[in-house]
Amino acid sequence: MTTHAHTGDLARRPWPAVPRRPMVLVPVGSFEQHGPHLPLDTDTRIADAVAHGAARRLRGRRPEDTVLVTPPITFTASGEHQDFPGTISIGHEALRLMLVELVRSLSLWSGRVVFVNGHGGNVSCLMRAVAELTDEGRDVVWVPCEPVGGDAHAGHTETSLLLHLAPDQVDMTAAVRGNTTPIRELMPALRAEGVGGVSPTGVLGDPTGATAEAGARLLDELVADVARRVDATRADRKRAAQ
Repeated sequence: MTTHAHTGDLARRPWPAVPRRPMVLVPVGSFEQHGPHLPLDTDTRIADAVAHGAARRLRGRRPEDTVLVTPPITFTASGEHQDFPGTISIGHEALRLMLVELVRSLSLWSGRVVFVNGHGGNVSCLMRAVAELTDEGRDVVWVPCEPVGGDAHAGHTETSLLLHLAPDQVDMTAAVRGNTTPIRELMPALRAEGVGGVSPTGVLGDPTGATAEAGARLLDELVADVARRVDATRADRKRAAQ
């Protein structure tokens, strides 16, 4: 006999097993190049793992609460990576509209909706969508997956996380040091030229010293941070969990 009482994976539940007004976490990733050594769905894998980890932690703190996780949103806003084959982007306006309509649908049966974002290119869409939905009276926030001091893209941070989460998907023989200029300094060129204009390999950072052990620590930090942000905003439905 299958039981659904202790699984947070919404996709695995039949509709009668969906509880009344659960909190729902929605991982938001991307499908874009991550250098010559990481898979195209790197951001999606990270956002999904963080969302599931945060859901488990939130349920542990308040066992009476139900926290569910949806399948991740994979195709998002990745235009800055479009120079690289394999990247799939739906653009900012399509993403914003999808986020809005998704929450309008979820709100018919869910409680708070939390977007767990794993890709920086989605931020402006998330901010606009959450503001619009909040004005409509929806209970929705978004939280970033951003480790303190991490590098920008396909470097030590993301490579370590993937070595922990999916080591068979990482080719460290192809890992190369990329452009290590701080992201704030790179932003003007990134906006004008895209990632390909500042890094021929698509790497912003240095993945060569990445380890699975570092990835395990980083994942735990991200899970704890997302759970903390969500907890901090449970009582304040007007504030984004940033």
